[in-house]
Amino acid sequence: MSALPATPGDIRRRRPEWSPWLAVVEAVVREIGATPWDTAVPDRDRVRAAAGPLVGGAEIAVPRPVVRRLLGRLVRTASDSGAPKMAALRRALEPAPDVLALFAASVRQDGAPAARAAADTDADPEAFAAVVALLAVPFLHACRRRWSASVPESWVEGYCPVCASWPAFTEVRGIERSRHHRCGRCGGDWHARLLRCPYCATADHDGLVTLAPEAGGSHATIDACRRCHGYVKTFTRLQGCAPEAVLFEDMASVDLDLAALGQGFARPAGAARAFDVAVSDNGSPRRFLAWRT
Repeated sequence: MSALPATPGDIRRRRPEWSPWLAVVEAVVREIGATPWDTAVPDRDRVRAAAGPLVGGAEIAVPRPVVRRLLGRLVRTASDSGAPKMAALRRALEPAPDVLALFAASVRQDGAPAARAAADTDADPEAFAAVVALLAVPFLHACRRRWSASVPESWVEGYCPVCASWPAFTEVRGIERSRHHRCGRCGGDWHARLLRCPYCATADHDGLVTLAPEAGGSHATIDACRRCHGYVKTFTRLQGCAPEAVLFEDMASVDLDLAALGQGFARPAGAARAFDVAVSDNGSPRRFLAWRT
């Protein structure tokens, strides 16, 4: 009925050209569960009430050295990978960037600060922005663990209730065929409405299409929308994959992404909804950064 979730070894065998980026993703996944990120998650009663994601309005106190250490590890891993675009990323750390501002931008899925920092040091802006985008992932996983009970059972929006990410894919699970969106940033899991586009919310059946492999028998399809031209990969399986495996599963299914792109569909970039966060160093007097105006 279903295929097992992908592992890094599977990805390396099937897509050896992805090994440099896979090494960076593995470094982030190894950081998930580290104590400093759990400590940085604010209590829900200290997060401003909002109709959007739970992280919206959060005041996050995180040790600057912890963020700097993780960024340095990701940059070194990327630089040492042998990929030409990532070879010079160490330049982006000289002089030392404002890591808390980059962390806040990563939480908000705003790639502009990282791209500017890279351009100022002759590092590749696109590659550095991609690395910084992963900087908040361990913290967001900690938010999911702490706040899962705060997600309303009635949540049926197309984006993640914790961090406002669009779904990495959808799972159709078990004999009851329940549908769940999965988040590639926090590993979250929320109800997916049948026959409704997660991006534009259209329920017009004439505008919704399912793309399936010609050979048939696959556990994977693509649900796409002719109205907004968005798509989401859909996997049929007995049970959902672990939160830490969502990033790997998304990478392993790149053939579906290529097929959707070839048909004129695309996944939206950035957060589904803009929100504010404030970040400070919990080892120094409280200083707020990166509020949106």
